[in-house]
Amino acid sequence: MCKECGCDTHGTAPNLSKRIEVIENLLSENDRQALHNREHFDALGVTALNLMSSPGSGKTSLLEATIEALAGEMKIAVIEGDLETENDALRIRRHGVPAVQITTGMACHLDAAMVHDALHDLSLEGIDLLFIENVGNLVCPAGFALGQHADVVLLSVTEGDDKPSKYPVIFRQASRVLITKADLLAHLDDFDPHRAEDAVHRLSADLPIDVLSAKTGAGMAGWLDWLRALRR
Repeated sequence: MCKECGCDTHGTAPNLSKRIEVIENLLSENDRQALHNREHFDALGVTALNLMSSPGSGKTSLLEATIEALAGEMKIAVIEGDLETENDALRIRRHGVPAVQITTGMACHLDAAMVHDALHDLSLEGIDLLFIENVGNLVCPAGFALGQHADVVLLSVTEGDDKPSKYPVIFRQASRVLITKADLLAHLDDFDPHRAEDAVHRLSADLPIDVLSAKTGAGMAGWLDWLRALRR
């Protein structure tokens, strides 16, 4: 999969210590770059959020609904991450919001250097919120800081409600969890929001969770109020 984060590394035991050293050096350099990004955001008064989830959980739809709901209230910019295509950035730009697409090729996550490079093509002057939509993946994005102020993890009702138990690292580091596509719950009998919430709270007892639908707007109020609180 991704040579950068080491998730495609295989080999014999004698090479293990060398691989660990390479990965530790990589993460150390990434953290240095992430700190530089964070200083840049803070200097401009921009609140940056890292959105992470499985593919198809509704990150871009959530952004579209958020942009519409906060129109005239906050100025928003978006960095999109995908292996290929500019599809998501095009969707965001249709709302009159600046968006830069990062195509990672084989990398299964964004890193701080990619975000830094994207900032050269994105003016943050006057921007209140910068959303960084990470590559769809519940593993690798959790290990790479980008300079963000908060991590938001999405879990759609079309996935298993045991996902937090299976992928604890990404949910444990979240600042907020959004259970998305709630409008589909009436058609599903194998996803229980309460079980999903219990799984999250076993990892982090006080982690706030919203059950919402970007399509209908149900449950969006808590998410939007949280964004307003971050800006304050």
